[in-house]
Amino acid sequence: MGTYLNPGNESFRKMVNSDIYVDKTGLINYTNRVINTMQEYICVSRPRRFGKSMAAWMLAAYYSRGCSSAELFSGFEIAGSDDFEKYLNKYNVIFINMQEFLSQSSSIEGMIDLLERSVLWELLEVYRDVRCFDSTSLARTMQDIYSQEKCPFIVIIDEWDCIFREYKTDKAAQEKYLDFLRGLLKDKVYIHLAYMTGILPIKKYGTHSALNMFDEFSMIDPGPLASYVGFTQEEVYKLCCRYDMDMDEVKSWYDGYFFEPDINVYSPRSVVSCMRFGRIGNYWNQTETFEALQCYIDMNFSGLRDDILSMMAGERVAVNTGSFANDMATFRTEDDVLTLLVHLGYLGYDYENKNVFIPNNEIRAEYVNAVSVSDWGEVSKALKNSADTLNAIWQGRAQRVADGIGEAHFETSHIQYNDENALSYTISLALYAARNFYTVYRELPGGKGFADMVYVPRKKFSDKPALVVELKWDKNAKGAIEQIKQKEYCKSLEEYKGNILLVGVNYNPKTKLHECIIEEHKK
Repeated sequence: MGTYLNPGNESFRKMVNSDIYVDKTGLINYTNRVINTMQEYICVSRPRRFGKSMAAWMLAAYYSRGCSSAELFSGFEIAGSDDFEKYLNKYNVIFINMQEFLSQSSSIEGMIDLLERSVLWELLEVYRDVRCFDSTSLARTMQDIYSQEKCPFIVIIDEWDCIFREYKTDKAAQEKYLDFLRGLLKDKVYIHLAYMTGILPIKKYGTHSALNMFDEFSMIDPGPLASYVGFTQEEVYKLCCRYDMDMDEVKSWYDGYFFEPDINVYSPRSVVSCMRFGRIGNYWNQTETFEALQCYIDMNFSGLRDDILSMMAGERVAVNTGSFANDMATFRTEDDVLTLLVHLGYLGYDYENKNVFIPNNEIRAEYVNAVSVSDWGEVSKALKNSADTLNAIWQGRAQRVADGIGEAHFETSHIQYNDENALSYTISLALYAARNFYTVYRELPGGKGFADMVYVPRKKFSDKPALVVELKWDKNAKGAIEQIKQKEYCKSLEEYKGNILLVGVNYNPKTKLHECIIEEHKK
């Protein structure tokens, strides 16, 4: 076994031996189907902490010569495949973590030279008797080894896109790197499978792509690999049973990436941390600070801040992902920023309806942190003070609630503050802290109509009162309370046994002031 040539199965064995390992070996069924076909080029892009490296090491353990992995895979899904033994440990695997070479080099030229020399050193040691036309060329040496030994290669590249994150604006360096990969991989008979993984899809430049032979499976469209993006709902449910965790709580915090009606995907790193430590919480920020998000949502594109606030309030925003250049520097429209945030895991994407949304409570907390320290005027202040506003509702301090709603009031070019729907955005921001305790429903049917907003305490916060909120624009808060009673909106909470607070809110467009009335529901 070598470092880059046939690295063996020890890394994958370590993963399997960990406290929690979720079987994703079904991915190998797909790679086995496309091996040595026109579809043998695969590029998988996922956010950080979504198991990209684990999948890469799994493939290396399965295909690499020089080790025996039958026992290691015997208890997993792939072992039941008819082709399991056909491809098991039969290939020369070259495994490259591109970040390793980039971090040891001061230029793209230096990185490529170091990579070639490192892999060639191992190849020429193993194949001493092979006559090589040019032993300084990795591509020519692989070709010579294959033609004389008839053992094909599988190339696995992890962190393939790190160049586009480190050399964000250096187009010449990016093109040189892509041309190197094309020369190594494209139309080469010695390649039977090329598997690349990273955060970004393949970079587009000029009128063509240097790597246009790759099938791409991304957060925009994962295709048949959707169930291998993260943990599925069934997998998370089994973990919740095993570790005695509340499935509803786990879902609200880590779910939200879905690609088909029956495939809900959870953030793997966060779920594993939650299970191991027995605590719901924000594990996203343990590997990346909110500043990584802040620099993008603070970009000066018309409508971007408005749409971010709408999504924080629970809305979805239409997006065109087609113009994104697949890098981290070329932003021509708001859509490009939103598309990057999908690839980074900060937004979920609905392929069917072509819109984006904040996927779960964990990611929503990152937006709160980013906006709170940004210069977003009164909205930033309102988010910081949202816990105070929520406490004021619990304590029946109606004027403090009205003041808190006023802080969250925002008027923009395309979210005009002239109806109850816009007012609901403001309430959602003013009561942002409520998402820590409640499941929030908008337009919830109950009694003789639909309550504007209903906050139902989650199981572990059953001591908190439920909130039924009715909104009025240019009317009065007392009328809002009366509507809740007359239309019997509280019937939507018949199964709820705790206290219920009625909250009526009105905005007066003449005085620019909010009014609030809070009453306890008499059962």
